[in-house]
Amino acid sequence: MQSLWLIFQLLFCLFLGFVLARRLPAKLEQLGFKILPYFTYILLIAIAIEFSQTLHSISSPAQILTTAVSIALATSLGAFICCYALFKAIGYQPMQGKVSTDLLLSSLLNISYAFFALAFGYGTAELFSYLDINVHVSTWNLLLAFMFLIGLDLAYSPLDRSWLNWKILLVPLACIVGSILGALAVSLTISDIMLKDLLMLSQGYGFYSMTGIVVTELKNAHLGSIALINDLFREIFSILFMYLIGWRYPRSAISAAGATAMDVTLPMVKQSCGNDFIPHAMVSGFVLSILAPIAVSVLAAL
Repeated sequence: MQSLWLIFQLLFCLFLGFVLARRLPAKLEQLGFKILPYFTYILLIAIAIEFSQTLHSISSPAQILTTAVSIALATSLGAFICCYALFKAIGYQPMQGKVSTDLLLSSLLNISYAFFALAFGYGTAELFSYLDINVHVSTWNLLLAFMFLIGLDLAYSPLDRSWLNWKILLVPLACIVGSILGALAVSLTISDIMLKDLLMLSQGYGFYSMTGIVVTELKNAHLGSIALINDLFREIFSILFMYLIGWRYPRSAISAAGATAMDVTLPMVKQSCGNDFIPHAMVSGFVLSILAPIAVSVLAAL
């Protein structure tokens, strides 16, 4: 019952933000849009503070990193290969394009901010611990506020009905199926995590600011740490795919980008793949951003 209540809170805040869009005072909405780009870093700092105590009790934190990166690589490759196979089966051929080193470096710099936020949060927690100061941060309440802001932002996303054709919808479908296949593949080498938990971890689609908190609340902090790092690296891999081979296989790169295709990696889609593939990125990112909290929450509650 508690799990259902937590899932309801997530979906309600997302829905509430979506419904209240254009109904709130303009100044309040503008404030929300200004806060949203930085809210992820606030969440990451809070997550690092909360997870610091858990990391002290874990005998081998390096194993968490190894496990998370393995899952991230397997699920990212799974999404990429699955999308390639689907579009190859219906007769689509590789594309031609170009890549910008400057934009790649700029994107990787943005990713580094997430790691800086985690390091800052962890350092702050260590300092408080050293000074014997007890600090409690409610990451769950912060996540609910974040989901509200995401709902508000999704309502203004420039989606067009003409984009919702079955071929474009194959891109997020490939991400879902490919992520599951990646989790099944990595289960052959990871024996200390149950298959159903690996499937849960595979469904974050790079939405790292959400998955770590949800998995911690519904499962435990150990899996929550893996979920956070897993989706951080999924976002990193999506950037690498976009620039290394995305110009030739744009749909596959967008599929591997998961939920980030609508925001973080959208400028890369425009630059590497061309404007023709912006609908693919917007639709895929939109679908997966909605599905990620639902899928992770339901699988964590099982």
